[in-house]
Amino acid sequence: MRKRQKWSSPRKQRILSLLAAGINIGWTRSYKNQRRIIHELPKEWKTIDRQYLYRVISEFHHDRLVDYKEHNDGTISLTLTELGQKQSLRMKFDEMKIKPQTKWDNHWRLVFFDVPEKKRKIRDAIRDKLRDLGFYEFQHSVFIFPYPCRDEINFTIEVLDARPYVAYAEIKNLTPDAKLRLHFKLPPKK
Repeated sequence: MRKRQKWSSPRKQRILSLLAAGINIGWTRSYKNQRRIIHELPKEWKTIDRQYLYRVISEFHHDRLVDYKEHNDGTISLTLTELGQKQSLRMKFDEMKIKPQTKWDNHWRLVFFDVPEKKRKIRDAIRDKLRDLGFYEFQHSVFIFPYPCRDEINFTIEVLDARPYVAYAEIKNLTPDAKLRLHFKLPPKK
């Protein structure tokens, strides 16, 4: 059984996500993107109990998720460490879903991979995530999906550190595809 991290409570995950969003604002040069990130931040950021926030940040610092520095003017600078950024990505990874389109573009998205046996955990994680996202397992290491998902696949590959082992393709013709159309509840070929 996998050991649950002590920062994995929903409230602590939210705080870590909010800290990651703050870093994204700092790295983004586009005012439009900064506004978009700010609007995506939950309203509860303003309502978080300050004592709880300070306690959680102290825990994050102890667990090496954040670094902070107190300045002479009383302000504090917080930065996510590499471990904190990875944990933040992991949370987004776990929540990721692919929205089905209202109209299918008649293209199949294929993800296929060949991960060495010594990296079996990566291979199993890829397979599990693709199933979780709704992909159809066409063959043992070949998965198919009918809707655009390149960004989600790239994100999955990065989080799992699987870039050398995974390929992505979009194809128009796949025969026979009747079983796939039935599985994804798509209209039959005309």
